[in-house]
Amino acid sequence: MTTETNALTSEDKTTITDTTTKKTAATRILSNYVGGRWVSAQASGLLDVTNPASGEVLARVPLSGIADVEGAVAAASAALPDWRGRSIGERTEFIYALREKFRQRIDELAASVTRESGKVLSDARAEITRSIEVLEVACAAPMTMQGRILEGVARGINTETIRQPIGVCAAITPFNFPAMVPMWFLPFAIVCGNTFVLKPSEQVPLTSELMFHIFEEVGLPRGVVNLVHGAHDAVNAILDSPGIRAVSFVGSVNTAKYIYRRAAENGKRVQALGGAKNYMIVMPDAVVDKTVSNVLGSAFGNAGQRCMAGSVLVTVGSAQAAIMGRLKEGAEKLIAGDGMDAKVSLGPVISSAACERIHEAIESGLKEGAELLVDGRRPTGVPAGGNFVGPTILNNVTPEMRVCREEIFGPVLSVMHVDTLDQAIALVNSDPRGNGTSIFTENGAAVREYSRRIEVGMVGVNIGVAASPAYFPFSGWKDSFFGDLHVHGWDAVEFFTRKKTVTSRYFSAGETGKFFVEQGDKH
Repeated sequence: MTTETNALTSEDKTTITDTTTKKTAATRILSNYVGGRWVSAQASGLLDVTNPASGEVLARVPLSGIADVEGAVAAASAALPDWRGRSIGERTEFIYALREKFRQRIDELAASVTRESGKVLSDARAEITRSIEVLEVACAAPMTMQGRILEGVARGINTETIRQPIGVCAAITPFNFPAMVPMWFLPFAIVCGNTFVLKPSEQVPLTSELMFHIFEEVGLPRGVVNLVHGAHDAVNAILDSPGIRAVSFVGSVNTAKYIYRRAAENGKRVQALGGAKNYMIVMPDAVVDKTVSNVLGSAFGNAGQRCMAGSVLVTVGSAQAAIMGRLKEGAEKLIAGDGMDAKVSLGPVISSAACERIHEAIESGLKEGAELLVDGRRPTGVPAGGNFVGPTILNNVTPEMRVCREEIFGPVLSVMHVDTLDQAIALVNSDPRGNGTSIFTENGAAVREYSRRIEVGMVGVNIGVAASPAYFPFSGWKDSFFGDLHVHGWDAVEFFTRKKTVTSRYFSAGETGKFFVEQGDKH
């Protein structure tokens, strides 16, 4: 195994797995979905899928290898000619049907997300709602796939550009959004006429399994969508497969770089979304109560396990005195526990390994001189056996500290203080990542200056770090994204199609008028 493959296993959020869990003898083993059938994987091993709130083993997931991936690619390739040959209207009808199924089964899908990922049920429902939004945008394909034509580029000659599918596409998705992130890619890919292979995180495969049962229910033709479970061997097989033309990925920075390079070296189109360190800037004129509410939601929603989590708060000038007391008070009121409990504000982190990593990051911050404003290392009243870290706030963090430099991916908010907006902008722009950021102010000039100068792909104004709606690109910058075409919006159609230019003339065109006159005379 190469060093890069080892890095893939240890760094990628999709492949960090804790197997020290409560075993159940009758736990079922998941199947792959290939060519319209549920099939057993030719697996090298099995991993436990656990409920992070309790440690209960929910299922066992197979570690598929090259043969499993190539079987899925073969099925997708076989289905491609018929699928791409269908009308755009017919393909879109399937997306409409999926949208309705997701709406009808939103509670079931949300419960699956909460059970295997730990997020609170309200967040899980919001995730399914975002998935439905993507499906709605994909339904616009008869408009967004249109090409262009120019008549008369020369005498009697027209030129047109058309969009065509690129072939078999694949996605490698993370644990933190088991439903939404796969749906960032799959609907756009198939409505554009491609076929698809999904490799979900082995930590949260059950929601993908449920979604594929829904795909069966709407009657998607066999081989159009395929599901392969696994970890690094399956990932590398996807990157190397000669039959896959495009790869989409969401995960850590290091793994995104690896995915981008290896897939591109094999001639594939790639969009690889990496990690983030998202800064929230609070100006002196910010509306305190609204700002505190948004900061808390951004920092601690989904237990901080989001690439759009607000992980660094920067107060400017007198904002420090106005906001810090309210922030501490609000964080201390948040309740950690099982996401199924309606009283709970944040659920567990994904695994005990993640829990230990987050604790180590907090300890490093304290050793380097940060002040522990709110301590969530040992939350009370949480279920036994779960992987819980409560809301944690580290104050007076400096740029040199590990908690500022590294993505913690947990419910830890680092707080920094500067005197001016210029200093805040310099601080944000010094970070090698550039996914999302927010500024809280009522000053339009400050908003304009911040939005214009900040080297970040998505900017929020008086809202927590904001993911763009599905009809706009999810446009991370710098080390938060590797590729040219972003996720969803217009970029999705660009990514999942390739353009063909046709220049044509007909030598009989000059006789056309005479032909129609003669035909008219006969009648």
